[in-house]
Amino acid sequence: MTAPSPSSPVLITGCSSGLGYATALLFREAGYLTIATARNPATLEPLAARGCETLQLDVTDEASRTAAVAEIERRHGAIGVLVNNAGYGQYGPMEEISLDLLRRNFETNVFGLLRMAQLALPGMRAAGRGRIVSISSLAGRVTAQGGGSYHMTKYAVEALADALRPEVAPFGIEVVNVLPGPFVSAYRDKVIASIPDTGPESPYRDYKRNIGRYMLHFLDPARFGTMTAEQVARVVLAAGTAARPRTRYNVGFWAKFGPVGRFVAGDRFTDMWMSREIPHRLR
Repeated sequence: MTAPSPSSPVLITGCSSGLGYATALLFREAGYLTIATARNPATLEPLAARGCETLQLDVTDEASRTAAVAEIERRHGAIGVLVNNAGYGQYGPMEEISLDLLRRNFETNVFGLLRMAQLALPGMRAAGRGRIVSISSLAGRVTAQGGGSYHMTKYAVEALADALRPEVAPFGIEVVNVLPGPFVSAYRDKVIASIPDTGPESPYRDYKRNIGRYMLHFLDPARFGTMTAEQVARVVLAAGTAARPRTRYNVGFWAKFGPVGRFVAGDRFTDMWMSREIPHRLR
C-alpha cells in the first residue's frame, strides 16, 4: 500500500456545503489536485477561489456522471481518490414513505455511489492504483425508528464496501468507509423537511412531529458528541491519504460506542427507549 500521489486527481461529490465543502478545502490545502463537484456549479465558486477545480455533477444522472469522469480523465488521467460524499437523509414512518421517495433515496445514497465507483475503476485498474472513500454513517451500524429509509441506504453502503474491497484489492485499489456520528451541517434542517406530510388524519401525525423534535435535539451543535464538519473532514482526508488506511473509520463518540451500546442493550430495550424518545403522542 502507498499513499496517493498529490498529483493524482481527487474527485469529491456533493461539495456545495457541509462535509463535502470542508473535505474539498482540506484536500486542496494539503496540496492535492482537488476536483469539487455539485449539481449546481454556482455553489462551488468559493471552492474555485480557494484553488479547487470544479465540475457540475449529479450522481443520479448517468450522462452527468459519465461526462464528469471522462473530463477528469481527459485533463489529468486516472482518478487517484474518489470521495463518495453526496447523499441525504429521508425520514418518516415506514408506512408513509412512498416507494418513489425510497427509490430517490437509494438512487443518491447507493446507486449513485456505486455507479461513480464503477466509472472510476477502469482508470484506476489501468493505473494499478486508486482509492474509493465512501461516507457511510453511524446509521449504517445502528438503526433508530423514524429514519428507516436513510438507515437502509447506509447499511447498503456498508455491505457494498465489504463486497467491493476484496474484489478490487488485486488491482491495487483500496476501499474505505468513513462512518461519522452526528455533526453540524444543513442536514439537520433537511431531515425535518424530508418527513412526508400526509395530512391531519395520518395516524402518525404526532409521531412525525416528535421525529422532528428528536432529530433537532440529536443534531444540536451544543449536544455532547456533536462534531463540526471540519472534524469529520480531517478523518476523510486521513482515510484518503494514509499509506495503510483502515477499512473503516468510526468518527466521534457516538459512532465508536453507539454500536456497542446497541448490542448490549438488545432489541426490546432499545425499542422501549426509543419509543420514549419518539412517542406517538405529543408531549
